[in-house]
Amino acid sequence: MRNSSSHDTEVTTVDVEVKPQTSFFGRLRAYFFTGLVITAPIAITVWATYWFVTMFDAWVKPLLPAAYNPDNYLPVQVPGFGLIFALITITVIGFMAANLAGRTMIAIWDKTLYAMPVVRSIYKGSKQIFETLFSQKGASFRHVCLVEWPRRGTWSIAFISREIDGAQIGLEPGRMMYAVYISTTPNPTSGYVFFVDMADVKIIDLSVEDGLKLVISMGLVFPDRPLPPDAEANAATLRPGA
Repeated sequence: MRNSSSHDTEVTTVDVEVKPQTSFFGRLRAYFFTGLVITAPIAITVWATYWFVTMFDAWVKPLLPAAYNPDNYLPVQVPGFGLIFALITITVIGFMAANLAGRTMIAIWDKTLYAMPVVRSIYKGSKQIFETLFSQKGASFRHVCLVEWPRRGTWSIAFISREIDGAQIGLEPGRMMYAVYISTTPNPTSGYVFFVDMADVKIIDLSVEDGLKLVISMGLVFPDRPLPPDAEANAATLRPGA
């Protein structure tokens, strides 16, 4: 009989890290969303600009004499001509309003509109808004603040419009308050106006522009501001290699 010998065999175990492979459709989806992030803002900007220009063209061009309308003698329509004409007209009206004759005409116009029962309310309200926003003597939002709304313990971004006395809105005289505006997201032109005691308002170190960006972006875009020197020093001690 043939003797059989057994040999000890050493088995080595090797740990192999298996990395998940991204599928072809997964990469396509990532490329699509990357392209969407790039192209969507451009498309929205182009669309909004085109809509704004064509809106003025639709309003102004029908009022132009035929000799001054380029669409009557050019082979193609010229977009933006109505907007340019409107800007020139508004500038000329502003120039005329700077002299005595222009101010007299505007005073007559105001007096005529104020005599109309329904029209005067619309005209007076819109005039006050535009004077506040665009007049050199007017004032826009002054500060960005936090107010507890819609309930206690919940803070919302708000914009301070002006300081008022409580007597101006039927409350006790001497009660110093803020008129604040809370805008909705993502449309900042709609919102709510509140009158809040100054002690209940926390003014934050944020520009009005950055505050609007924060509201419009639904809280996704925060301003890139450097930390104060003391906070920067404290943060540096926590960084590796600092």
